[in-house]
Amino acid sequence: MKTPVAFIVFKRPHTTEKVFDAIRQAKPKKLLVIADGARSNQAFEAEKCQATRIIIERVDWDCEVLKNYSDTNLGCAKRVSSGLDWVFEQVEEAIILEDDCLPHPTFFRFCEELLEKYKHDERIASISGQNVQFGRTSCDSDYYFSRYNHIWGWATWKRAWKNYDFYMNYWPQINQHDFLMDILGNPKAVKIWTKVFQKMYDGNHYGTWDFQWQFACWLNHSLGIISHVNLVSNIGFGADSAHITGEKSILANMPTQAINFPIKHPEIMIRHLQADNITLDTLFSSLNPNLFQRLIWKMLKK
Repeated sequence: MKTPVAFIVFKRPHTTEKVFDAIRQAKPKKLLVIADGARSNQAFEAEKCQATRIIIERVDWDCEVLKNYSDTNLGCAKRVSSGLDWVFEQVEEAIILEDDCLPHPTFFRFCEELLEKYKHDERIASISGQNVQFGRTSCDSDYYFSRYNHIWGWATWKRAWKNYDFYMNYWPQINQHDFLMDILGNPKAVKIWTKVFQKMYDGNHYGTWDFQWQFACWLNHSLGIISHVNLVSNIGFGADSAHITGEKSILANMPTQAINFPIKHPEIMIRHLQADNITLDTLFSSLNPNLFQRLIWKMLKK
């Protein structure tokens, strides 16, 4: 595989090893590793961080390994965002995996082919292997276009990441002119995301970086590509997780399925509205408060 892989790790050697083995099977020519440092007030965390980093030393295929390791703890929000800034100073495109996102083997080829196909298409910001439709939507192709940009196993380009702004400086202007209603066309979605974005802008980052990424994508009227089948299983639900501790969530350890090749492409580029509405109810709506990361509910309840 020629496409670089960015691997984000921290202190979970047990999940890191599984994802690393999946990367090893794909054999990328370049591996860029982002790692945060241990927190000084957490017992044995330094040892866990070290055990996690040792796994990276097992690269045994023809691969250039670049490391961006922090000696101090930056926190999830700053570590991931600054790490991806570093990644796209090195490469023009990358497949991105966190230490708890276990991909199906076909995920890598799926991303690689679509990264090439849409390389210069500014309408597309990301490619994701995460699918939360649970078979409730039909699709005549192997992927669909969405307003959402899932980040449990995804890929993007430097041209898209350059729009990322951790501090969301354009939010007051966007909020004033009802920008979200123009993009989402759904009052329920607008209500949720307005509150989330306002808290992010106010500095309540809650250890996350991905809401800012979603904002950047919407700010530039771009779409995300979502695989029609689920290609990535999040194996990180549990006590060691920063945000997703609900082990009984249906999002935990979701089964994966292969993409068939050659990929069947959509005939037209139009947002799959039905799928987006299901994503809203599955991940973000108060109809299913136990299904999404507890993080967002901490934000919405305050």
